[in-house]
Amino acid sequence: MTALLNIAHQFTRTVIDITPLGNGLINDTYRVTTNTHSFVLQRINRQVFAHPEQIMANLIMLNQHVQQKVHADLKLQMPAILPTHGGSVLHQDENQDYWRALTFIEKTESLEAIRTIADAEQIGFALGHFHYLLSDLYPALLQDTLPGFHIAPAYLKQYRSISQYTKLKPDSYCAEFIDKFQSLAEDLESAKRQGLLTLRVIHGDPKINNFLFDTNSQRIISLIDLDTVKPGLVHYDIGDCLRSCCHDIDTNSFNLDIAAAILKNYLAETAHFFTEYDYQYLYPAIRLIPFELGLRFYSDYLDGNHYFKVTDSEQNLHRAIAQFSLCEDIMRKESVITQLIAQLKP
Repeated sequence: MTALLNIAHQFTRTVIDITPLGNGLINDTYRVTTNTHSFVLQRINRQVFAHPEQIMANLIMLNQHVQQKVHADLKLQMPAILPTHGGSVLHQDENQDYWRALTFIEKTESLEAIRTIADAEQIGFALGHFHYLLSDLYPALLQDTLPGFHIAPAYLKQYRSISQYTKLKPDSYCAEFIDKFQSLAEDLESAKRQGLLTLRVIHGDPKINNFLFDTNSQRIISLIDLDTVKPGLVHYDIGDCLRSCCHDIDTNSFNLDIAAAILKNYLAETAHFFTEYDYQYLYPAIRLIPFELGLRFYSDYLDGNHYFKVTDSEQNLHRAIAQFSLCEDIMRKESVITQLIAQLKP
């Protein structure tokens, strides 16, 4: 605790309390309370993000771009960067770990599961509005903070390599599912190579608990965890958002009512820049993301759990099975999902 207190003091003179914040699988995050305000203190995981300075450069550019918007067009807050006493956006500790501080958005809460259809509508709106706000930001201006992230063919190649040297016995369900549906990995990347889908600025990790709800109005007022903001396909974002929000963890099924609410409000915000191909590849994106995440979980399990935080040695295996089961249910519901998308096209 002393070391953590010393780090917090790099950003503020007075610290009253430091408590863990959230349950992210990558970075270590804390809420620091001072005598006047709170802020978010975060250790950037160098095993995942090799160049923390690129994350901060992206965040600075993102904030500058959004601040230029007409106030009437801006319906989301972006966390502001809090510098150290020396004016740096990062602090490197004695263990060579990098820390940063961001504003804590008061009177908000994040969710671990959708409570009502209204929640789903808000999430669809917020992600769509995020993409709308950044639709005129040239993606090449941003650093690629996580090379290879969401490139499913690369994850498949990595899995094949790991499966050759792992000492663990393969799980038959996971191994057979990957072999049977490995062609899914190429869906979006193939479309990108053909020029059917174009790079835009994406969030990279729009899972449900990265949306902040105002505790009074129950409207989403911020989208946080912006480390993975980078050039990419917005299809990865909406696919991952639907995977996170529509996954019934008790049955590993895909909730169509929640999906409909999210998509309706998302597409209302993105209609002005979505192309015919963007609509065409929505279902493949919804199907791909749980396959991709299951592949990543299973590979990490076989590789000794180096990437995702775990509480036991088989947690990543169970996560993989859940994602592959969800993917199966999405494929069973293909006709319903594609019909829904067709109905929502303007």
